Amino acid sequence: MAAQDKPSLRGEMRFNEPLARYTTWRVGGPARQLYRPADSADLLQFLATLPAGEPLLWLGLGSNLLIRDGGFSGTVIATQGRLDGMELVSATELRVEAGVSCAQVARFAARQGLCGVEFLTGIPGTFGGALAMNAGAFGGETWTHVTAVETVDRTGKLHKRLPTEFKVGYRQVERPAEEWFLAATLHLEAGDVSESQRQIRALLERRNSSQPIGQPSCGSVFRNPPGDHAARLIEAAGLKGTVIGGAQVSEKHANFIINRGDATAMDIEAMIQQVRKQVQAASGVELITEVHIVGEAEERL
Repeated sequence: MAAQDKPSLRGEMRFNEPLARYTTWRVGGPARQLYRPADSADLLQFLATLPAGEPLLWLGLGSNLLIRDGGFSGTVIATQGRLDGMELVSATELRVEAGVSCAQVARFAARQGLCGVEFLTGIPGTFGGALAMNAGAFGGETWTHVTAVETVDRTGKLHKRLPTEFKVGYRQVERPAEEWFLAATLHLEAGDVSESQRQIRALLERRNSSQPIGQPSCGSVFRNPPGDHAARLIEAAGLKGTVIGGAQVSEKHANFIINRGDATAMDIEAMIQQVRKQVQAASGVELITEVHIVGEAEERL
């Protein structure tokens, strides 16, 4: 239903909204309230109405995220399909808003004859999520191409920042406290449309052949440790195909945990802990999660 108590807002507010439908794992309890902004201006206005200290969860395509069964007792801001602006700002620069899917960015750039972000087609999330974790695939990383960043704070104030104001590493980005990504500008190289589109098709084929596409998962669960691959370590520990409740370590790619259809978030979190424990016992390597785990452990009565 519309945000009737805030008539100046143009977005959509939902209360006690089940979050499983918003995540690629298809698990998670309800949000106390979920807001889908009409656009970035509406989002800034909405944030200004929230109480100080209100817990916030930003939700794109819901990959790389495990929401516990008790849900989230704050405000969820759903950006996918809402903050969806994408435009050329110069011959080699592309401005992208946070709610655009990574695959859309790759395809749009290719159509414009720009190359360098074909790898984004292998990332099952939104561009905002890619910025938040320096997402990468097939040897490419998001922040390699970032030249300008737009963030918003919890009061609804817009900030324009340079990449040098962020500490960027492998699958992690340290940003100013209480600020979230709205958009970024990417610098790309001039390329050939046909060649970029050929690369995208090849990367999609590679992804489809090596990952459990079509089964609910979050993408890769663990970061690759230096000089090794999480999937190799998990498989070497004999964990491929392991089942806890409705959760299973994929037999196609060991760094994926799939929902077999009836998994709970508790099943998946238990599997994550078991994999970490057994890999450390087998190899001495402590795997670090790539997935973010949020929310309450048990359902609220």
